[in-house]
Amino acid sequence: MSKAKPILLLNGPNLNLLGTREPQIYGSTTLAEVEAMCAERAKALGHEIVCRQSNHEGQLVEWIQEAINGFSGIIINPAAYTHTSVAILDALKNVKAPIIEIHISHTHHRETFRHHSYVSTAATATMMGFGVHGYVLAVEAMAQMLKAKK
Repeated sequence: MSKAKPILLLNGPNLNLLGTREPQIYGSTTLAEVEAMCAERAKALGHEIVCRQSNHEGQLVEWIQEAINGFSGIIINPAAYTHTSVAILDALKNVKAPIIEIHISHTHHRETFRHHSYVSTAATATMMGFGVHGYVLAVEAMAQMLKAKK
């Protein structure tokens, strides 16, 4: 029996600053703490998770391309690239596995330019407004999606 492919958790620009960046919007939990929460929840659900963060659009595109064959699903917070990146959208459109787009804040309650998401076009589901707990909810939702696919 082959080992299940891991889930890929991608975080975009400035999310490496979680814990200190605009805590009134993003809270005080660090990215390392978010990743640890996700890894713990994924393990409890029988999955492995690989966490990556980059401030560079091209790096995120390359990781998405890697996920086409190497991962069972993608959870992605593209951050500011949500609203600007056709390149990330085009890469995600090649992924056959489930994709969950996640945002810490409720983007529709923020500036008008944050209301549009290119990523949503390719996402299987979108979660927003749950704070960093949304990441754990996304891991749980991904586990359910993968179970349903079997």
